[in-house]
Amino acid sequence: MHIRPLKNFDRVLETAPDKSITHRAVMFNAFARGEATVTNALLGGDCKSTIACMRALGAEITVDGSTVKVKGATVFKDATLDAGNSGTTTRLLTGLLAGKNVTATLDGDDSLRTRPMKRVTEPLSAMGAIVTTTDGKVPLTVRPAVLHGIDYVMPMASAQVKSAVILAGINADGVTRVTEPALSRNHTELMLKAMGADIAQDGLTVTVRRSEPKAVDVRVPGDISSAAFLLGAAVVTGGSVTVINVGLNPTRTGIVEVLRAMGAKITIDNYSDEVEPIGDLTVKSAPLRPFKITKEIVPSLIDELPLLAAIACYANGTSVISGAEELKVKESDRIATTVEALTALGADVEPTEDGMIIHGHGGLKGGGTTNARGDHRIAMTSAVAALGSELGCDIDGAETASISYPGFWEVIC
Repeated sequence: MHIRPLKNFDRVLETAPDKSITHRAVMFNAFARGEATVTNALLGGDCKSTIACMRALGAEITVDGSTVKVKGATVFKDATLDAGNSGTTTRLLTGLLAGKNVTATLDGDDSLRTRPMKRVTEPLSAMGAIVTTTDGKVPLTVRPAVLHGIDYVMPMASAQVKSAVILAGINADGVTRVTEPALSRNHTELMLKAMGADIAQDGLTVTVRRSEPKAVDVRVPGDISSAAFLLGAAVVTGGSVTVINVGLNPTRTGIVEVLRAMGAKITIDNYSDEVEPIGDLTVKSAPLRPFKITKEIVPSLIDELPLLAAIACYANGTSVISGAEELKVKESDRIATTVEALTALGADVEPTEDGMIIHGHGGLKGGGTTNARGDHRIAMTSAVAALGSELGCDIDGAETASISYPGFWEVIC
């Protein structure tokens, strides 16, 4: 994909539906009692993997455009499951299957096979789950087991790990408590509560008991992580973007806080809060200040850190990202791949053990070629960085953007 420089990226539009919420709406309804309709679902590669896995386990799922109808399976079937590139599918399903009296093997593509699974299997094993891995990675196999509740203090803030333990707790005897060091996205807690599960949150601790969730209809809001690339395009090109009906869950809006701190002008209109808060988000460009991101805010913007590194190149001064070791175990090592991509565009950026340091000089020269390295967010970060540059860039592996944002290139180019 060739990206040409652009002045004043101005749009009023919807963004791709939320990937995290689509995963959960399909997966949770697939084991709930009854039938449900998921509207405005994201049908990128990762969520299609979740649909395929739940069908293989016995749920009845039909897809019509962006509408997904789900009839839950009363009993799961033994199955071999292909999670593709999706860590969310793999980790959440491992927790869900741990107490479902089935034998299931989860595998995926070459990228997924590099991602750590012990962070999920260790607490599940403490609950009595029988899970075998391949050197701590997929392929992994879950076998029938009787689970009991535990008090688990997480070593890292991870919505996927937290969700896996919560889902196992729904099928476990006794009480399961999960405490994390910082608040990660809470879509699992909100959706299960809407489905009638016995779940409660007190600060950083979630408590769950054995439950039988009931199916619930879900309208998926726009994905703030996808919208972030549109907001970034406005900021680096001197433009203005309004994204309508976007999810504004406070565990996901760190990007908004950082852009505001950098000087961007941000307003929110038509706010509502039912199961998930949504609204219309407008960002207008302004002269940018550098930022310092520390571990306390990282969970609320972990997926947006490569993009923020690109935006920092358009500020004047040094920006620092720290406390973000989790970037190393995403679809790529996003510290290394972000630095590689931005350096190809002329950025002055250096990696650290837990993040990166970006010396912003008010813009980028561009003109190079970046490689997405199989990572959708690196592809889209490269595009935003190039839009505001002098010369643009070429992006190898651009097609990977469709994993989370089908139609991204039609919007951005």
